[in-house]
Amino acid sequence: MHTQICPPTEHAIRRAAKLLEDGGLVAFPTETVYGLGANALDARAVKKIFQAKGRPADNPLIVHVASAAAAEELCHVTEEARLLMRAFWPGPLTLLLEKKPVVPDVTNAGLKSVAVRMPDHPVALKLLTACGLPVAAPSANRSGRPSPTTAQHVMDDLKGRVPLILDGGECRVGLESTVLDMTGDTPAILRPGGVTPEMLGAVVPGVRVAETAMRPLKSGETAASPGMRHTHYAPKGKLTLVEGKPDAVEAACKRLYSEAEEGGQKACLLVAEERLPVYSGYNVCPLGRSSTPETIAHALFAALREMDETGAQVILCEAVDASGIGLAVMNRLRRAAAFRVVKA
Repeated sequence: MHTQICPPTEHAIRRAAKLLEDGGLVAFPTETVYGLGANALDARAVKKIFQAKGRPADNPLIVHVASAAAAEELCHVTEEARLLMRAFWPGPLTLLLEKKPVVPDVTNAGLKSVAVRMPDHPVALKLLTACGLPVAAPSANRSGRPSPTTAQHVMDDLKGRVPLILDGGECRVGLESTVLDMTGDTPAILRPGGVTPEMLGAVVPGVRVAETAMRPLKSGETAASPGMRHTHYAPKGKLTLVEGKPDAVEAACKRLYSEAEEGGQKACLLVAEERLPVYSGYNVCPLGRSSTPETIAHALFAALREMDETGAQVILCEAVDASGIGLAVMNRLRRAAAFRVVKA
């Protein structure tokens, strides 16, 4: 299969819409990451997503819609969910709601719920409007790899597996959407993202962060949301998180770095820009500024992909403050590290 990257002209969007209508795949930009889309109501089309990504079939997909009204056709929308849609749609918030029979089991891994969101990106919204379909779309990368935030990232992972990539530039947020489970007694964040617990709580009091958001699934536990598997977003090198007070973290990172280099392995450090001076002379990749954690969220996946390009075998990352969007950053880092954490 030939893969083409196209600017999002009207002609390209019409072509992409036709591919979706005909049961094909299209990669497209959202404000979070690039998605690999198929008609969410066509089971055969959705199966192509799993094949292209090498994604386990028990990992549910998010369905993208052009409006709140379109979501009503797929699931039972509660009053609390409507409040959240009005507050955060279009935007990086996915709501997990009781599904209607129209959604095939392959789209939501046979669960009673379905994940829906309205993306906040002009290209995504034009595509959804043009095809008139709900579009199932996980991140447009090979399963387990860092999510793509540029069209080239998609090409690097899915060349020959998808016919068309709409190039909408670099993704604004850089981390996947917040997933909020609305099917229980209390709304629960299954995957942190750009819409933070504090923001959600201001609209719907009592929102909590599910304990599974920051730990691996246990044997037999079901993945109710994308991004809950043990290893996810991972670079090829061995990533380890280092947590603790700054001086202790610095000492641990330098020690582990030296041990790796002395053992013949190429090492690299992922740190906030404010921390660069203490690692002068080390191989370092800056992640953004800790004073503006949204810059770290924006840069994270590109930095993890850069680790592969540089051939880093041992990657040491300083933990960030897990408040606000920092919770989402730490969620991705813990899973990318397969929960390898050094307490300094």
